[in-house]
Amino acid sequence: MELLLGIIAFTTSLIAAIIGFGGGMLLIAVLPMFLSPAIIIPIHGITQIASNTSRALFSISYVKWSLLPAFLIGSVIGTLLFGLVLYNLPTTYIPAAIGLYLLLNIWYKPFANYVSQFENYYVIGVLQTGLGLLVGATGPLSLSVLTKQLKCKDEIIATSAVFMTLSHLAKVPIFAMLSSTLLQSGSLILYMVIGSIAGSYCGSKLRLSSNNAKLIWIIKLTLTALAIKMLASLFISQS
Repeated sequence: MELLLGIIAFTTSLIAAIIGFGGGMLLIAVLPMFLSPAIIIPIHGITQIASNTSRALFSISYVKWSLLPAFLIGSVIGTLLFGLVLYNLPTTYIPAAIGLYLLLNIWYKPFANYVSQFENYYVIGVLQTGLGLLVGATGPLSLSVLTKQLKCKDEIIATSAVFMTLSHLAKVPIFAMLSSTLLQSGSLILYMVIGSIAGSYCGSKLRLSSNNAKLIWIIKLTLTALAIKMLASLFISQS
């Protein structure tokens, strides 16, 4: 099982390194088939920290460090706010709200122009990291803004990887509470971390040789598909 999950971690990290996101969502969808519920979140988080950190390191020259302080401050606020205040509140509609925001932000110019007055990396840090403690698929929040503000695919994906690393680090207290359980899964974690780093390396090489404009369009189309899925899931669950 360790080798199989290592290969799965490699594949999902490869995808994320090429288009900037999606690997974590694929991984969290697969893990319940192999792991007990108690360790899914911490093992997923540790693997994602390895995947995002390595993805950023392999493209470190492209990271827009000037955006980091605002996002970091927002992440700290988001962790405290959502972790202490909103943990017990219903989260049913949050993914659908994220999906609607993505669709409007990418394809409806009047909305994109309007929200750009309020979009800043303090707010994105609060929402991406805070909501990440409660629901999945928050990485696209920063990616949608980076796609509008940066014109280079490598800057978008490398900077997004740093942002997502910070968001996953917010889950460290959860890992600490399950430290004894994680020690028993040390071999599995090692395979998955190695797989995710290898996937980041291979994916970064493939991305660096790809066409800039085409890949940015792929990112936008993939974000669109994800947003539609978020909205559809809400309607299906309520039908």
